[in-house]
Amino acid sequence: MRSIHACLLGLAITGLAAAPSLAAESLKIGVVAPVSGDYAVLGEQALDGANLAARDRDIALTPVDESCEDGSGADIGRTLADAGVDIAIGFFCSETVRGAMPVLRDAGIPAITLSARSMPLMATALKEGWPLFRMAPNDQDETDAIVDFIMGEWIDQPVALLDDGTIYFREMVNAVRNMLEERGLQPVLVDTFRPAQEQQLSLVRRLAQAGATHVFIGGTRGDVAIVARDAIQQGVDLTILGAEALNARETDVPLEPGVMAIGIPEYGELPPAANLADLAESQGIIPEGYVVPAASAVELAAQAMAAADGDAARLAAMLAAGQFDTALGPVSFTDRHELADNPYFLLRWQGNQFVPVFDSARQ
Repeated sequence: MRSIHACLLGLAITGLAAAPSLAAESLKIGVVAPVSGDYAVLGEQALDGANLAARDRDIALTPVDESCEDGSGADIGRTLADAGVDIAIGFFCSETVRGAMPVLRDAGIPAITLSARSMPLMATALKEGWPLFRMAPNDQDETDAIVDFIMGEWIDQPVALLDDGTIYFREMVNAVRNMLEERGLQPVLVDTFRPAQEQQLSLVRRLAQAGATHVFIGGTRGDVAIVARDAIQQGVDLTILGAEALNARETDVPLEPGVMAIGIPEYGELPPAANLADLAESQGIIPEGYVVPAASAVELAAQAMAAADGDAARLAAMLAAGQFDTALGPVSFTDRHELADNPYFLLRWQGNQFVPVFDSARQ
């Protein structure tokens, strides 16, 4: 899991840093994002962020609507190539990426996805030589972050692992269990509970009988809230960790303060994005969702182009080799074009929102 200090401390230049000087010709960035349909709000966030970062920079943005329909990616790739963009960002859907990247590869245009998490997608990209970079978690990052936290903070505690029986959470908890056991931690209880119940008293009793004091729950926010409530009512002291699914709407049973989750923070509330957030708010934009990631992708592209001395043909190589100061904090990529730092944070529920834990005093 990312060390929050690593991205927050020692930053001399952060979000909305002074624009690097580019060649006389503008940097052309395609922004591939949905502008209609169910995901239009996400596209609006991405476009807002890109426009904020392009402000006062010699950057021309080319928005391209992303429908996420099968077969639409190749047309999007051709649109970007015809527009003469130097780089494209966005790409919310794997279907778009798969169709667009062969066209973009042939045109020499690198792309940054802000959302697609599929690991097979990136494996295909590497095999096919697609210049694709991922500024988002992949499918394994959440599990890795959960295991790293448990091994780092709960290694000497009696740990239980629970799942709600759904395929998603059962597979996640099985993966967590296997990785913990490989690293020498044996859970005192591994169990499956029935979800969407009004109470979980028998589950709490099983945890107490097993001697568990620390529990990872693979389940929804509502189910975790009920377990936490029932544990308090039964006088069972539990430290509870959930997955990214906890960062959802409040349920009928409120989440107890102190419940933790491994999740993606609201970047606009973190120090590296302070300047961007101020600018966004001055423009009537709420710096939430994809606003900060999209702005950071534009910042990254501008810095990479400056490192390439304005030579677009070297842009992909600069992306692969560099470290960039952005509103997300420092960003760099592995040799597999994944984020070098796991983007998941430890979050703690404070009664009205999840906030990042900024030090190692987790309890």
